[in-house]
Amino acid sequence: MESPGNLFVVAAPSGTGKSSLVKALMELDAKLAVSVSHTSRSPRGQEQHGREYWFVTTDEFQDMVAADAFLEWAEVHGNLYGTSKAALQSRIEAGEDVVLEIDYQGAMQVKTLFPQAVLIFILPPSWDELRQRLVRRGDTEPAVIQARMDNARHEVAQAKHFDYVVVNAVFETALFDLKTIVHAARLKYAAQVRHRSAVFQALNLL
Repeated sequence: MESPGNLFVVAAPSGTGKSSLVKALMELDAKLAVSVSHTSRSPRGQEQHGREYWFVTTDEFQDMVAADAFLEWAEVHGNLYGTSKAALQSRIEAGEDVVLEIDYQGAMQVKTLFPQAVLIFILPPSWDELRQRLVRRGDTEPAVIQARMDNARHEVAQAKHFDYVVVNAVFETALFDLKTIVHAARLKYAAQVRHRSAVFQALNLL
């Protein structure tokens, strides 16, 4: 599905800092839009319906699955997460650059339908640091932390399937790396033709 906008897919194990990096990236780049996913889990803290996620019941989620409404969906830590196919496609076709935060399973599904999607994996600097970050969050039980560490080992092994890897050891450095990836995608030939067509016409390239 060739589309005028760029699709950036960011995946990472829980506790790696993916959401914080994407939020900071959005604050720096007004041209980026975040795709809001559906989930069957309950809101946490100050999360709001339609901002962080569209919060739905498990039955509602399953009805959407049956209706083939999701571009991708997966079960993560016992909860269901999915990306609305129609909502995402309309934004990309409108020429928007969209950032999609999902797990690696969803990223692989998206790449099948959007071969031009840019897949970015966020890595922790070490296993010890990842565990400490999960502990510092203070909102999970020890058993949950261990389960997430176990899942993380499997998820990290999938990084080789992604186009880019960013190591979040120093937040500012990782953010700079993300910005660089986005900027590079906008400098691709096809993107430049779309956004700077007058220059290409003047140079007899169109």
